[in-house]
Amino acid sequence: MKNYKLAIIPGDGIGPEVVAQGLKVLDAAAAKFGFKTERQSFDFGGTRYLKNGQVLSDDELNSLRAFDAIYLGAVGHPDVRPGILERGILLKLRFGLEQYINLRPVRLYQNVPTPIKNKGPEDIDYVVVRENNGDVYTGEGEIKNKGTDQEVATQVMVYSHKEVERCLKYAFEYAMKRHAACPWKNLSEEDKKAGYIGKLTLCGKNNVLTNVFGLWDRVMAEMSKSYPKIKCDYLHVDAMCIFLIEAPERFDVIVTTNMFGDIITDLAAVTQGGMGVAPSGNLNPSGVSMFEPVHGSAPQFTGKGVANPIAAILTVKLMLEHLKQEKAAQSIDAAVQSVMLKMKSMLIGQMGYSTDQIGDMVVESLK
Repeated sequence: MKNYKLAIIPGDGIGPEVVAQGLKVLDAAAAKFGFKTERQSFDFGGTRYLKNGQVLSDDELNSLRAFDAIYLGAVGHPDVRPGILERGILLKLRFGLEQYINLRPVRLYQNVPTPIKNKGPEDIDYVVVRENNGDVYTGEGEIKNKGTDQEVATQVMVYSHKEVERCLKYAFEYAMKRHAACPWKNLSEEDKKAGYIGKLTLCGKNNVLTNVFGLWDRVMAEMSKSYPKIKCDYLHVDAMCIFLIEAPERFDVIVTTNMFGDIITDLAAVTQGGMGVAPSGNLNPSGVSMFEPVHGSAPQFTGKGVANPIAAILTVKLMLEHLKQEKAAQSIDAAVQSVMLKMKSMLIGQMGYSTDQIGDMVVESLK
């Protein structure tokens, strides 16, 4: 029987509450599909930082390399200055463990309202592959003459050929796998005749950020020769924001940089029903990956039992897909869909059920 060693970081705010529901569903899936999990919990987060000033040491980071995956609830505390936990925990994990892909599936489920008029589940079903280790997040830049009227601040967008190449390779491979059994439904007849099975859209700004996106353009053009079944597409990031609202059905797999990905995936999450239903994965395809819902810690709702655990449960689904437990992942997805049909809303505090009740309902449906 396969046994997976998992690091659990419940984190701050509603993180521990939704993680508890995700683990409850994980246990039910393990019992049904015949695998085991060995789990160790870590207290990284705002509460520990306020207690002893510790964020995440190098030794603690290195200890996480021994695990098959990391399951994270949320990081963020109202009494900790912005940037300390984000850079000291989240970015340190992503950069230190070389989790160079942020995977964000964007899917609208039945009985989940979207703010986009006349769009439904058949229109919103795509995946964003966000490069996760480069861009302005590297921290390169400086402040000169701080506090004077001559102050100049710079934040540098940095990408190497290696970083671009490995991200695009993952995106092409993901598009191939996504449509291995069936071509993308929104291909035109002309595309099908040309032999395409899917589409990959690069989101950039090559008319202004000519150095960085000149590199992305060149690498994508060269790599596309090895993936003749994937149709390549390009959109400026501003146009992307328009089409994510006006015509989300035009997207299959989107690949983009760290900063642009940070922005468009939150916009996309709103179209799929809000942060409460949006999972994510920070992936190192050959190392340790980390999985987290994207909704944050929502400290004002801590301990009230009103948080929506669906995103945390779908994050478990993503983690199981990564661990090659595809049947278990599919079963969780089906169970979540059945529970969503009974919920009054996906919004926190308006679901018609408590956090625990939703977790129990998913477990019951899974069984």
